[in-house]
Amino acid sequence: MTKRILVVLDPGHDTHTATQYAIEIAKANDGAVTGLALIDRKRINEATAGGGIGSMYYAEKLKRDLGDEVRGEAQKLLTQFMEEVESAGARHTDDHIAEDGIVQAITDDMKTHDLLVAGHESHFYYADPERRTHALAEIVSHGAAATLVAEAEYRAINKVLVAYDGGTAAARALQKFAHLSPFGTELDMEMYHIRNAGKEAELESERMLQGAASYLEGHGFSNIDRTSVEGGDPLERILSQQKATDADLVVSGAYSASGLKKLLFGSTAKGLIEKSVVPLFLYH
Repeated sequence: MTKRILVVLDPGHDTHTATQYAIEIAKANDGAVTGLALIDRKRINEATAGGGIGSMYYAEKLKRDLGDEVRGEAQKLLTQFMEEVESAGARHTDDHIAEDGIVQAITDDMKTHDLLVAGHESHFYYADPERRTHALAEIVSHGAAATLVAEAEYRAINKVLVAYDGGTAAARALQKFAHLSPFGTELDMEMYHIRNAGKEAELESERMLQGAASYLEGHGFSNIDRTSVEGGDPLERILSQQKATDADLVVSGAYSASGLKKLLFGSTAKGLIEKSVVPLFLYH
């Protein structure tokens, strides 16, 4: 069950949708939501840097003014969030504003929450899609909780497409989704695998999907389809299947490897973040 849901608050339109999902999940599970507003102190410092010694006073004043303005906006977001949650008859707890180290602040809070819900276009992802994906990769990869990425338009979650390749990341994502059951178990579930060519690969795919389906059944899910297809680009296959079946949510594993200060995100998960038009449930 999903008892504690963390919501990243942002001026973007998809934050309202993220809050809707969080409220829905909290009420269904007798849980509570936490609002987290962020102040990017590093970006404020960068915006006010430059100039010589004579301009230091003005730079510091601008930094204070910007900080006060951003803090005021963060508090406004937090107040609006609390009002929306209370109006919906849900509970909220530990709402707060965090400064400095945005990714660190989010992953720290994820340690005491079951699920992070954030809008796809949240400003902490940055305007640049590449930087946005990189930031989300860090959050998904290092956060203890699962992540639900919401789009701007709300849609009820009734049909779920699970991208499953039998790997560790996919298995963890499947297990996390089953354990949390954020949208209940009365869902139309489709286990989807892109297999290699050949009869042996087909039989192995069927065996693997049967095992995954049995796992879901053991956790209360009953309406489960299994689809195995041969070859093709995994990302395009998943996106095409989502469109063909009109799935409301895609569940996917994500993996990362760090080294030489470079974070690599699974290409399929990265592509889903960039191209999916429906919410994503991601776990490492």
